[in-house]
Amino acid sequence: MSMNVQPDLEFIKDMKSAGGDTLKKCYQCATCSVVCPLSSDDNPFPRREMIHAQWGLKEKLVGDANVMLCHQCGDCTTYCPRGAKPGDVLGAIRAYAYKYFGWPSGLANLASSGKNLPLLIGIPAVIILVLWLISDGLHIPPPEDFARYGYGHFFGHWDFHLLTKNVFFIDLIMLPTVALALYASYKGVTAMWKLMAENAGVGEALYKPSAPQFIKEFLWPSIVEIVKHNRFRECTTNADRVTGHLPLMLAFIALVFVTTYSFVTQDIIGIFIPSMHGPMSMWNPVKILANVGAIAMIVGIGILWANRSKMEAEGQAANTFYDWFLIWMIMGVGVTGLAAELFRLIGVASVGYVIYFLHLVSVMMLFLYMPYTKFAHLIYRTFAMAFERYRDSAYVKNPLSE
Repeated sequence: MSMNVQPDLEFIKDMKSAGGDTLKKCYQCATCSVVCPLSSDDNPFPRREMIHAQWGLKEKLVGDANVMLCHQCGDCTTYCPRGAKPGDVLGAIRAYAYKYFGWPSGLANLASSGKNLPLLIGIPAVIILVLWLISDGLHIPPPEDFARYGYGHFFGHWDFHLLTKNVFFIDLIMLPTVALALYASYKGVTAMWKLMAENAGVGEALYKPSAPQFIKEFLWPSIVEIVKHNRFRECTTNADRVTGHLPLMLAFIALVFVTTYSFVTQDIIGIFIPSMHGPMSMWNPVKILANVGAIAMIVGIGILWANRSKMEAEGQAANTFYDWFLIWMIMGVGVTGLAAELFRLIGVASVGYVIYFLHLVSVMMLFLYMPYTKFAHLIYRTFAMAFERYRDSAYVKNPLSE
């Protein structure tokens, strides 16, 4: 029986630009499947994915849960006798998937190419600068005000005690940005789940789990596994990647807690207790956690930066915008955040305000482009792991028929 294959040439072109330009070297020796801990007798990963990539079958790949389950440990690339670099090919497929599932598509396309870097930086920079001008806060405060308020008057000050002007403008910037990122992630994950179900032959569920059941039985165990870095510890070639990923992940958890705490105290409790507005004491436990989290972020991303540079120097990985853009953004958030605090402590407002502006820009970039960059792997992979559990559960498979 013959099969008519219509390759998507644009898909192949995109993969090559994202680091998958070596896929044509693969000649299906199956070495990658032998060394990959995700592979099994009935799931020859990533050999099957390399075939699909060579044929340009993008729907098969972007809806393949295994592509998202891969954490690019590098074993397949190290042992490939042809230098096909399956790890880079899989990374390129993921990069394409974030664009494929991205919403809105214009923003997803913008974040997929290094040639758009000036725009990627310029969009949040212009938004924040315009609001800074509108707020009438674009001036350097006198030393005594900077010592007392820090960056609390960055966007100016008003006498409305229920909500400070600074918090209002930061909310005006960040809340819609986060809402867009969350909605875009929801749209993308929903589309991916539907395609994964089709590709895996998962028909109508025997009975559908409720939302609490789904979270308890599939989503939460996946999150726990990710936090513990269980599969990272199965790597051999890049076993030390956990030393970079783990502190980075813990730093994000800490900073999410700090941000939530700040939002609650500034935006909610501050309505009733105005003294909650303003810089936190350096000895406040939450402030200490924020500083420790920022340091852990810089250390973690610094380790990943060094590991990535080493892999590229040794020919184990390609130099791509997809891999480096997230590293640059996270490093930017960490360095500008700590530097802004340092200049506040030493009382240099002129430099501190510029760095704080750059910090706001880098934070907005991280949130705004999260669904379309390598950062999206955290969300897509979590739901791919949940799908991995779901497709083998009694909700889908009748245990009495096996």
